[in-house]
Amino acid sequence: MKKILFFFTELKATFWFIPVLIILISILFAIGLVSLDQVITLSQDGLGRFFFVNSADSARSILSTISGAMIGVAGTVFSVTLVALTLASSQFGPRLIKNFMYIRLNQVVLGSYISTYLYCLFVLNSIKESDEYTFMPVLSILFAIIAAFVNIILLIVFIHQIATSIQADKVISDISEVISHQLKTLFPQKMGDELDDEKTIAVDNIKSKYINSFAVKSQKSGYLQYVDSESLLRVVCSCDGLIELYFRPGAHLVEGIEIGKLYSNDGLNKEQIESISRQFVIGKTRIAQQDLEYSIDQMVEIAARALSPGVNDPYTAIACIDNLTATLCHLSQISFPSKYRIDEEQKLRIIADTLDFEGVLDVSFNQIRQFSAGSTAVIIRLMEALTTINAFSKKENYKKAVIKHAKMVLNTGKESIKEENDLNDLLERSKKLL
Repeated sequence: MKKILFFFTELKATFWFIPVLIILISILFAIGLVSLDQVITLSQDGLGRFFFVNSADSARSILSTISGAMIGVAGTVFSVTLVALTLASSQFGPRLIKNFMYIRLNQVVLGSYISTYLYCLFVLNSIKESDEYTFMPVLSILFAIIAAFVNIILLIVFIHQIATSIQADKVISDISEVISHQLKTLFPQKMGDELDDEKTIAVDNIKSKYINSFAVKSQKSGYLQYVDSESLLRVVCSCDGLIELYFRPGAHLVEGIEIGKLYSNDGLNKEQIESISRQFVIGKTRIAQQDLEYSIDQMVEIAARALSPGVNDPYTAIACIDNLTATLCHLSQISFPSKYRIDEEQKLRIIADTLDFEGVLDVSFNQIRQFSAGSTAVIIRLMEALTTINAFSKKENYKKAVIKHAKMVLNTGKESIKEENDLNDLLERSKKLL
């Protein structure tokens, strides 16, 4: 079930799904309203004469005008979207194009204009005029006028959205929101229950109790995007075994490489082992659903581009550091999920490859520190960020990881900062940590 939800979530994120859905709905609306016009008669007296057309020529003129305008604006919307994607790609990196495609408003606006165009064509085709019989779908035409009015408002909102969506602060804020959402689920996703005390478990002794071991191999090359944790746990329990995973979502796999090893006392056939391999979704690109590092990498890429000699924008890099600091302060106060997962009978079933605090800290600050050489403001902000994270850290090993990074930042500052007063500022801030 979760795998179906995963594919449905990815489907909604495509640029074509929402527009196609809106187009299909508009066609159904056209058929339904024209059918309704055939069975009811609306009065064109009083206020009705201001809202309902009274001649076939007027009806055709209105629908032709609306349909022509909508398809023209749809082309403009598409062109503006491509320009925004081009600017985003050059300024923030090509991997962020997917984020702009995920913006729901862009999909709705494009679908709305094309669907209104098709709606008008369907209604226009239903108008019949002869000496014996005249049919004008007045209610359908009124709906087309209302749709045109709504689309005008949508165009204004769309232009505002495009203007704000390519601003650096907005892009960084959106990525930060994605990271915050992921933190609520605390990836890696929970697979079974955790062991209360990891130190009490003897993994080698548990493995030795199983007679057989089977290699679970990748069925194709690509990035590990998703692990169906519930199905995996259920399959492992059904063969009364234990599986050790060597990769987590975000890792690149080569066809035939061992994803993990399954231990069992039963003799498993090839089909059963392949059923375990099918619990891993492998795709051509990384996605953020179960890959926290991917979202952090996007933030780091923005900072790295901002610190390049061709751009030289330390303020954008500082904004990235500030948002990453908020993320790491949250992570420094929690316990990361155990890599040992047990079933309802308290039996060890899964040994996962999990993310830890030091790993997230490395992904967040290593490249920024490496690119920050020569940028005094960024180096000082990195030290301030580490000081803040250290103040929130609750575990001793978390504090050790922060201090390790503080030492590396200090070394970078000593090597690259030439001005004595600037170096003294860095040393003054480092005293709180070192």
